[in-house]
Amino acid sequence: MIFRTTPARRPALRRVRTTPAPRPLRHRLDPARVEEIPLRAPDGVRLGLTRIHTGDTGRPAVLLLHGHTASSDMFLLPETRNLVDSLLDDGYEPWLLDWRGSCRLPYNETGQRYTYDDVALYDIPAAVSHIRAATDDRPLFVVAHCIGSLALSLSMTAGLVPGLAGVVSQGVFLTPKLAGRTSLRMSVAGELLKTRIDHIPVDFRKVGLWSRYTPLFALASRGASCPDPTCQILHNSAWGTGASLFVHENLSAATHDRLAELLGPAPLWILPHLRRIELARSVVRWHETDRRYAALPPNALDAAGRVDAAVLLLSGSENGLWLDSQRLCHDVLAHRQPRLDVRYTEIPGYGHLDTFLGRGAALDVFGHILEFLGERR
Repeated sequence: MIFRTTPARRPALRRVRTTPAPRPLRHRLDPARVEEIPLRAPDGVRLGLTRIHTGDTGRPAVLLLHGHTASSDMFLLPETRNLVDSLLDDGYEPWLLDWRGSCRLPYNETGQRYTYDDVALYDIPAAVSHIRAATDDRPLFVVAHCIGSLALSLSMTAGLVPGLAGVVSQGVFLTPKLAGRTSLRMSVAGELLKTRIDHIPVDFRKVGLWSRYTPLFALASRGASCPDPTCQILHNSAWGTGASLFVHENLSAATHDRLAELLGPAPLWILPHLRRIELARSVVRWHETDRRYAALPPNALDAAGRVDAAVLLLSGSENGLWLDSQRLCHDVLAHRQPRLDVRYTEIPGYGHLDTFLGRGAALDVFGHILEFLGERR
């Protein structure tokens, strides 16, 4: 760890003109079926909530939660058969939440800073409450990816979203585990860069060649087989951490070309909470003394007994970011909470993001999700 004798000055947030509405979703659905719902979290933050109408009021609802820097677009890829397509065809009504870490939200790079406590305490419960009110308490499932899943685990162990019909967690849930070099780079880079920049971008076209970000892209390109700078910083480096977010050959050319749209800049100011979580190998609350967050457990794993829904833990066998976090979670819960209904499924040949973005995900991944939901609808 690097110690400072004087408080470091925080870099000024960039001033960007924004509009109050989220960036439009890209999809091939009938626009009349896609309802964008204005939703504010209890602390006043504007979120994005989208309902895909089916005309069938008896369908179970499925809430989809994206990962950090991603958005609901990851579930609606128009260039391939996506998860929303599969859910609609199997008799479900999809709902998509763009929580405050979504790259669709206009304030994502310039708005108020937050921790994952805010997502767990405000965003996810607000969406669940709205969906339940709108669907007359029909069964409600959740499919969550990466940080969306991590935050959901904190909401569930706090008892803020009781009575879910089932949960599919992809990538990470209660026991985050990073590779040693990823954890080290995250710690060192966070300390070295936090006085100079507040985000690590992914779109080299926006920052240009002569910018403070050029060394980061150059480092990410070392040993990369793909010439695309966005792919290099995501697939070859995961925003400079040395991890990998997907198996390259699993993406179609169209999805590969959209990576800068599908994934936004990674905020450095969230790293302290993420480092604390990773060091604890558990989802821990950041705000220890602020009474506004007292509803959240200090350590979600210690409160896992409050989980009252069946959980499917999914992970690609080649997950280069969270490694075997889901297998670890299954083993730990089987030992500490044997009464819980938790199963683990590993997808051969898949990494992290490609479990949803992959061109073959409908065949290789979504069937596991639909089978799990179908057993509990």
